[in-house]
Amino acid sequence: MGEWSPEATGGEWIEGAAAAAVGAQFKGTNKTATHNWESIVTVDVCDAPRKFSFSLHAAGTHLCDWVYEIEPSTTGCQVTHAWVASPQWAGFEEAGIGEKISGVPKRAPHNLRSMEITLDNLIKAVK
Repeated sequence: MGEWSPEATGGEWIEGAAAAAVGAQFKGTNKTATHNWESIVTVDVCDAPRKFSFSLHAAGTHLCDWVYEIEPSTTGCQVTHAWVASPQWAGFEEAGIGEKISGVPKRAPHNLRSMEITLDNLIKAVK
């Protein structure tokens, strides 16, 4: 992911995980122009090669899910990349916690743009 994403720079499996599997955790590394941070996430769906998703929890609160879906198309495949904020996300953002961690005050528009860049970079990589 680090080679395509403008924000996610890499990750490593933790807690004894060696590969993607439901329940496995990994520590992702991220950066913006002003901040670097790590997030520990849990794999929720691992249906290779069709769907992969993971969730971010902090302080015992589910904050969001990242979802990647791959479907066959007439020209190869279609990749859908989504960020789904939980109902608790608004309070997290209103408290300014996300901005303190990442330097991003409004995550939804930022993530939309980042996902567009990621998908564009993925297309370039496979051509």
